[in-house]
Amino acid sequence: MTNIGFGIDIGGSGIKGAKVDLSTGEFIGDRIKILTPKPATPEAVAATVAEIVQQAEWEGPVGITIPAVVRGGVALTAANIDPSWVGTDCNELFAGVLGDREISVLNDADAAGLAEVNFGDPRAKEGAVILLTFGTGIGSALLIDGVLFPNSELGHMMVDGAEAESFASSAAKDREELSYGKWAKRVNTVLAEYERLFWPSLFIAGGGISRKAEKWIPKLEVDTPVVPAELRNRAGIVGAAMAVAGHVHP
Repeated sequence: MTNIGFGIDIGGSGIKGAKVDLSTGEFIGDRIKILTPKPATPEAVAATVAEIVQQAEWEGPVGITIPAVVRGGVALTAANIDPSWVGTDCNELFAGVLGDREISVLNDADAAGLAEVNFGDPRAKEGAVILLTFGTGIGSALLIDGVLFPNSELGHMMVDGAEAESFASSAAKDREELSYGKWAKRVNTVLAEYERLFWPSLFIAGGGISRKAEKWIPKLEVDTPVVPAELRNRAGIVGAAMAVAGHVHP
């Protein structure tokens, strides 16, 4: 089998990596997970990434997601990782521990979007599609006919006088102990604003709470269809592996 890639998904609590069958989106062998170092400085995270690649005995290109805006290979924000990431040249950082191989570093929600386009709902390949990951915040991926517009930050858009993610993330649901019904009303408010401004053909809802999609997606009242993400926890790793295989370098 030659159509194999390798992806690593850097999260606030864990760093996960796996070989990926790029024709099916399935993992090859076991996923490797190591707890995110604290503090999650660039150097500490890079060392953990190198350990995962070494454990996997992988010598090819590596795709890596980080919870940050990445432009020209440089991290411009830092969400759930150490603030010292801001201004870090990610390509240089990871090349320092992974050596002379192709490396692609991209935003974690963008990676999830790429994975869903290829292995999720077929409608994700057509028209304007917005993927949203509901977690600590609200991550987003904008897709036009399956092509990524990188680094959208829709969770930070002002909706009803507040940042969308401040009141409609799944963390807000947990923090305020909201029922699915009350939280769905907040999500609906956010989606209605995105709908008014972007006129998407489809919303894809990701993040851990998408596993309970039947409890809240049917309560939404927007005109645009809303479907749960299909890859769930695989999305970041699969999207990272696809990105480097496709020579995507935001």
